[in-house]
Amino acid sequence: MVTLIRTLSDHSDDVNCCAFSSGYLATCSMDKTIRLYELSDFVELSYSPLRGHTYAVHCCDFSPLGNILASCSTDGTTILWNTQNGQKLAVLEHPSGSPVRVCTFSPESTYLVSGGADGTVVLWNVQSFKLHRCGTLKDGSLVACTFSPCGKVFVTGSSYGDLTVWDNNMRCLFNEKADDLGVTSCDFSPKPISDGEHGLNCFRLASCGQDISIKLWVLCCDDTTGFILKLKCILSGHTAPILSCAFSFDGQMLVSGSVDKCVIIYEANNGSILHVLPHHTRYVTACAFSPNVPLLATGSMDKTVGIWKCSQKLELKGGQEVDESKPPIQFWTEDEVSAWLYAEDLTDLVPIFKLNNIDGKELLTLTKESLTNDLHIESLGLRSKVLRKIETLKSIKCQSAGATVPDEFLCPITRELMKDPVIASDGYSYERQAIENWISTKKRSSPMTNLPLQSLVLTPNRTLKMALNRWSDAEGTPRSFN
Repeated sequence: MVTLIRTLSDHSDDVNCCAFSSGYLATCSMDKTIRLYELSDFVELSYSPLRGHTYAVHCCDFSPLGNILASCSTDGTTILWNTQNGQKLAVLEHPSGSPVRVCTFSPESTYLVSGGADGTVVLWNVQSFKLHRCGTLKDGSLVACTFSPCGKVFVTGSSYGDLTVWDNNMRCLFNEKADDLGVTSCDFSPKPISDGEHGLNCFRLASCGQDISIKLWVLCCDDTTGFILKLKCILSGHTAPILSCAFSFDGQMLVSGSVDKCVIIYEANNGSILHVLPHHTRYVTACAFSPNVPLLATGSMDKTVGIWKCSQKLELKGGQEVDESKPPIQFWTEDEVSAWLYAEDLTDLVPIFKLNNIDGKELLTLTKESLTNDLHIESLGLRSKVLRKIETLKSIKCQSAGATVPDEFLCPITRELMKDPVIASDGYSYERQAIENWISTKKRSSPMTNLPLQSLVLTPNRTLKMALNRWSDAEGTPRSFN
């Protein structure tokens, strides 16, 4: 079982990353802050939030001992914080001054890797806070990084779609095209595996990206057989680009978060879907498992962090959460709406909904005004709760192929169904004409982040266009897609 036990709503903008230590949870945001919480009760620490960056904070990571927290930002710096008092230990300025998108510690805390939007990879000495080595990607921005558990190599992922393997001397050992549209996240399983063909030090690596799939790799770095990276399988389940993936502390589970607003938990050994968690109301940007207790954190562009408690051993739900036998929401009867209210702990509203003959179609059209004026629900908190639950219903694509247009099919600029989706350099998809008009009439900034666009090149999002076509065919919606 997976149970939502807390929702943290302290950030005032998109949540970009979540990270656990043995005693704390750290979250960072577009609001330029990092927040720290006690794991025991998720109360924010007295010296939180940590303020020091002048622009959005993209990533944060604890050192293995948990005594240092690293954070990196568009301002071109990586800051090291003392987790006991929130004081700055060092401010590491990226050599090129480029926005820093990712930072991660090596397993033994000797090194810290930071990666820039210009493709530079920097290896810092954590003891001296000095630059140790520097390298450059062949193409694209560096947006993902993870160390192997043995500490011998680390892997970076780029917006160009490459996975690159480096050693601690910044030698490029291997480069593999992993995602034609761009890698967004990668993570090593903490436990070694038996590959059957090679020696020791074999580990499972997960990568995800814009092509709506998770790739599982095996990386072997044994002293006798040398270095090997090979693709083992591809996991599906999401209906839109995947923004984050992470293994559980025991390596048995893999979690991912997506533009489709869903979080999916997989059984890492066979790739079967264990749970689909449709809690967030906007893109899920971050996922992280605690290193020693069965807790999961998910962060989103809805400005919240969900805290989930997982059972020690998850069992396949047999389709309980992805129940394709259940009718689409707009075809629910009044009794099915009542059953939903009971399940969502809204029992007091059942008589009101029955009296007003609220079926599935009516449920999807409810607004703040209709809840107030037509159903006479006086409590503002209760009205807000109902509307949040309805938005969650709309986001569950695997439960409903309903008439409501999935949010990822709407252009962020026009909020209209896209016909010719393209990917801009900020990683988001837009209707081609809308983003072209934006660029021609506005400053060279992202409509989503307000940060400078690194490039004006627009790449056709063929995967999203295919998904749009399939959805339109299923709904019978008129379209003129090419």
